[in-house]
Amino acid sequence: MGRDNQAKVRQLRRQATKEARRASYPRILIVTEGSKTEPLYIEEIRTKYQLHSANVAVQPSHLGTAPIQVVRYAQRLFVDGDLQRGIRPKGFDQIYAVFDRDDHESYFNALNLAASLDGKLRNDDRQAVSFKAIASVPSFELWLLLHYEDLQAPISRDMTIARLKQYIPGYDKGAVDSFAITSGRLETATQRALALAAKFNAHTAPEPFTAVHGLVKLLTTLRD
Repeated sequence: MGRDNQAKVRQLRRQATKEARRASYPRILIVTEGSKTEPLYIEEIRTKYQLHSANVAVQPSHLGTAPIQVVRYAQRLFVDGDLQRGIRPKGFDQIYAVFDRDDHESYFNALNLAASLDGKLRNDDRQAVSFKAIASVPSFELWLLLHYEDLQAPISRDMTIARLKQYIPGYDKGAVDSFAITSGRLETATQRALALAAKFNAHTAPEPFTAVHGLVKLLTTLRD
């Protein structure tokens, strides 16, 4: 047997073992715009709440960081899988595409594409798969800032980060332990995000908005 075939066999065995360890709660695929901040934050939650990697997979977009590329990559990754990254084709029940409004030209197209895919894809159990956009206006950092401030007016990405640094000195993209640092204020941030969602939505940019609270609640209560 050639080396390539041996490698494939080992890979399939690892995948089979991973599937055997899969827990009973929903299988979730999360694709992020950022390659550091968002996946690190989500992985921190996954680890803290002991969520199986066979059930919760977090991947940055490998097509690019434009919102439309994030959504398309999430769709492609679900359909085709990526065994090198432990992603089995159609092996999920829910898909989430995490991206920012920022200044992206494809932002609204990405929202529309995600909505059009919701319930249209079928997984390996032949069940309809939910497909949700987890958008933030202006950026993911708004969610972190809501742990410390109650915001009601539009704010730029740069200003969001500048104000966040007042509470988390040295904060930068790719910062580690963001969940641990902010989790003591999680309920406050959630209530503030819900208050914003009662007035605004992902389509009303530049008004401040984030759907991250919903994803965080899902992950932190998945095993309940």
